[in-house]
Amino acid sequence: MRKYLITLVPVLMLSLQQESRTAPASVSQQPAVWAPSGDDLKPTVTQERVEQAVTQLLTRYHYRKVRLSDSLSAVVWNNYLKEMDPSKVYFLASDVTSFEKYKNQIDDALVNGDLTAAFDMYNVFRKRFNERNEFVKQTLSKPFSFTTDESYNVDREKAQWPKSADEQNDIWRKMLKNQALELKLAGKADTSVATLMNSRYKNLAKNLGRIKSEDVFQWYMNAFGETLDPHTNYLSPRTADSFNEEMSASLEGIGARLQADGEYIKITDLVPGGPALRSKQFTAGDKIIGVAQGETGPVVSVVGMEVDEAVKLIKGPKGTVVRLQIKSPSALATDVPKEIRIVREKIRIAEARAHKEVIDVTEEGHTYKFGVVVLPIFYRDFEGARRRESDVASTTTDVKNLIDSLKMQKVDGIVIDLRGNGGGSLIEAINLTGLFIQKGPVVQVKDSGGETEVMADNDPSVAYDGPLAVLVDRFSASASEIFAAAIQDYHRGIIVGGQTFGKGTVQQLIDLNNMLPKEQDKVGQVKMTTQKFYRINGSSTQHKGVTPDIQFPSRYSAEDFGESSQPSALPWDQIASARFDATSFITDKLTTSLRAKYEQRLKTDADLKREAQAVNEFKKAKENTTVSLQESKRKKEKEEAEKKVANLEKPASVDSPDAPDAAKTKKKKDTYLTETGRVLADMITQGGQNKTKLSSNN
Repeated sequence: MRKYLITLVPVLMLSLQQESRTAPASVSQQPAVWAPSGDDLKPTVTQERVEQAVTQLLTRYHYRKVRLSDSLSAVVWNNYLKEMDPSKVYFLASDVTSFEKYKNQIDDALVNGDLTAAFDMYNVFRKRFNERNEFVKQTLSKPFSFTTDESYNVDREKAQWPKSADEQNDIWRKMLKNQALELKLAGKADTSVATLMNSRYKNLAKNLGRIKSEDVFQWYMNAFGETLDPHTNYLSPRTADSFNEEMSASLEGIGARLQADGEYIKITDLVPGGPALRSKQFTAGDKIIGVAQGETGPVVSVVGMEVDEAVKLIKGPKGTVVRLQIKSPSALATDVPKEIRIVREKIRIAEARAHKEVIDVTEEGHTYKFGVVVLPIFYRDFEGARRRESDVASTTTDVKNLIDSLKMQKVDGIVIDLRGNGGGSLIEAINLTGLFIQKGPVVQVKDSGGETEVMADNDPSVAYDGPLAVLVDRFSASASEIFAAAIQDYHRGIIVGGQTFGKGTVQQLIDLNNMLPKEQDKVGQVKMTTQKFYRINGSSTQHKGVTPDIQFPSRYSAEDFGESSQPSALPWDQIASARFDATSFITDKLTTSLRAKYEQRLKTDADLKREAQAVNEFKKAKENTTVSLQESKRKKEKEEAEKKVANLEKPASVDSPDAPDAAKTKKKKDTYLTETGRVLADMITQGGQNKTKLSSNN
């Protein structure tokens, strides 16, 4: 069996806009027409050859098998514009018009090793950036007045490019003013606001000064790769060399993987066992705005800072405090960055492994005891297994031991909690499925050549055959989706929660130095999508993910989060079903009945009603992207939003079952976990076969 390691690199998109009044008199109202200059960046001959090699590789071996054309050229052109200026605040409409000559020529340029378009467009961007930087300096030299009644739309995705310098200046005035007001409402003194904002734009200017031709080339080639799918990237030699080092360094301190996202530093993943994940205050997609040391240290802006510099601020000695200013991907337009205090620690590997708890759920006058297996990631120590070491870290082994323990505790059913589980070892997903079925196929893997491999569990033993529920959410991905899909296809358990992420693809890392051995310099690597996962029923997990049998309210919509939010995501499709024997544990009749009971509770249960109302209110508020730049109005907007959230997020607290009687602690009730237990309780009362299976385990 081939070894696969599935990794989730969810690209959760959220444009953080900063916004501020009429141009200072000293700022030119008409920008100079761009003309080439001696300090313009230029491509190297090696980069031109790499362009041809990457083009050949992606058009021949990428899963999508795309053909170069004028229409694809237009998409690359548009991607590249977004890469440089996603908020449409640097380029003028006249600049974009001047770029039109390249729009349908990029396909030919890719084949011929022509990088004229890439560097011409970037050099115009650099000139416009420097013009904007001068505007920022002059604008920030005077304090803002927040008494004027005006507003700003922070979502510029559908905005038009500014037609004149006057229009562009007004956009920037509002951008800066909005950013200053945001800091002011977060409690910053006027002097601190000015310092932070100046620091932010100095970082941006400093970062631009470090841009080399290989960076421009990387952006351009990624604009091409992203037309094929979101997970296909070109890594420049510098990026390829430093990637592992930077990522491992970013694990020290808070336990989060960091990545540049335009001007921002974004958290791409929370490491199981790390303090960030344990704090339950961070989510993948959070953008770090500022970093402060200790309890009282000043906040240093990291907007525009390179990842390695930001990492140096975030990591530090074990036991010390770091404060992070965070903008969440689910933040409303009126929200100010939140400050999170966290104590730096080394990663607790033990906490990354599966663990259990037991919950009591009362339904229709009867109290049930359910075991919950929390699985943060699908892990496997491949090196330890190869050396046949004892006590090798393995998801399946750990979960089996937990199941045996729960059976000794005579639980009435088991929940596998995969919320936030971004994937991991495919082998473990297959073997874990085998704990709940006798044997049979678990997943199908199709390569770019059309060949399909069926990967199966061949162990006929079953660790648990009682009532089973799998709890998922929008951030359950890859291996999590394969496990949940198999349990659903075998009708072995009920799937509850939110629509999963929808990443059903596999990437391969290719060293271009092997393709261009005659080049004296390193030439980088390509991460390319080469395979796709399919359920045993033939349906792809790509794009759609796994749809729960019972769906709970979720703030994370498919349009904004997950694979389906990416325009170039590979589509959902279907192949032939594998041969497998489904159980009769979960019938259509039982699912319909369980769903009806849940829908009834959704109307009557106070906690569920509150969750549903909070989701609805959040979605309504999210649609409003226009904020007031008048301090009194903005304060009122902020206070009303906070009051509404506070009222909606008051679920009952419960006594911690593990605390001594004399020192019972209160913890926030996990409404969706409790509801999952109720679904299992309904399953027990209605599913006669499950009751029979249950008794055989107790």
